[in-house]
Amino acid sequence: MNKAGYTTDVPEDRFVLLDELSSRDRPLRVMLVGGTDSGKTTLLTFLANGLAERGLRVAIVDSDVGQKGILPPATVSLAFVDGPFSSPSELRGHAHYFIGTTTPGQYVGEMAVGVKRLTDIAAEKADVVLIDTTGFVTGTGVELKRLKAELVRPDIIVLLERAGEMEYLRKVLAPYGEIVTLSVSPAAREHSRRERREVRKEKWKAYFSNSRTVEVDLTKVIPGGTELFRGRPLREEERELLSTLFKWLVVAGWKGEHYTVVKVDAEGFSRQYGRPAIHTVDFERLSNLLVGFMDGEGLCMGVGILKWINFSGMKAQVLTPLSEEEVENAVELRFGRIQVLENGEELGLLRREEL
Repeated sequence: MNKAGYTTDVPEDRFVLLDELSSRDRPLRVMLVGGTDSGKTTLLTFLANGLAERGLRVAIVDSDVGQKGILPPATVSLAFVDGPFSSPSELRGHAHYFIGTTTPGQYVGEMAVGVKRLTDIAAEKADVVLIDTTGFVTGTGVELKRLKAELVRPDIIVLLERAGEMEYLRKVLAPYGEIVTLSVSPAAREHSRRERREVRKEKWKAYFSNSRTVEVDLTKVIPGGTELFRGRPLREEERELLSTLFKWLVVAGWKGEHYTVVKVDAEGFSRQYGRPAIHTVDFERLSNLLVGFMDGEGLCMGVGILKWINFSGMKAQVLTPLSEEEVENAVELRFGRIQVLENGEELGLLRREEL
């Protein structure tokens, strides 16, 4: 299932835009911005195919982590167009930046950096770089779009608008690129939350279809994106005291700037002057957690599902489609904030501060 695909039923202003992009100096950076179900991916597919047909080298940066086209999900991805395609899901990713969630509100910095890094990589080889963005255009979404535009400096920012709802965003983005406004196509269809979830389910399932469980040595691969493993391990007397005070089964813990404890069955929580004296992580929140395998350049080689951590042995069991060589080349195992099964079922989202 794909929300959008290639279509010949295209409003005339899209052809005008295609002609304009074809005539511009290169490399050309184009950012597509619009609300939910405004037709960004359909427009991107039309433009990418049209430009490629005219002999231009086209790259796509897919940063719509909530409704991802280019696999894997929960990343920003770069792909090059090698031939006609009907949906971005047909494209093979060239490079990825790990976000670790399908809701980017708490990861504005990572989203902006990811788009910047992959756009720079794309511009080294492509004549035109098309940047797809999320439908997150209110609240924090405005700042997310501004940061992306400020970092990338797109030559053209295409706004897809229904009824003037993009007016404020137009003013915010105007200093960073030439604004072109298109009306949302009458053919654009709204999708329910259930439909979106089903689309994501198929993407997850497709990505993990040929996966295996690998063991990751956390003494050699840095566990990142979490407060776990920071500081010295808890002493036995500290574990016993925490267990007695709060009725926890302490699975693991560390003492750094504050205590960080992985526990089961919390019945209490201690605070001091507005911040936690003890940062607690429920053990069950680590089960089926999305993780990213990071290379030495800070890019994501692929993702996996965390199945188990042996804290005393510093070993992690991770389900992933990555090859043995790719796993061995990872320098960091970065923790995400979504729990998902290999059959595509999403179990829940975590807040950033939970890990």
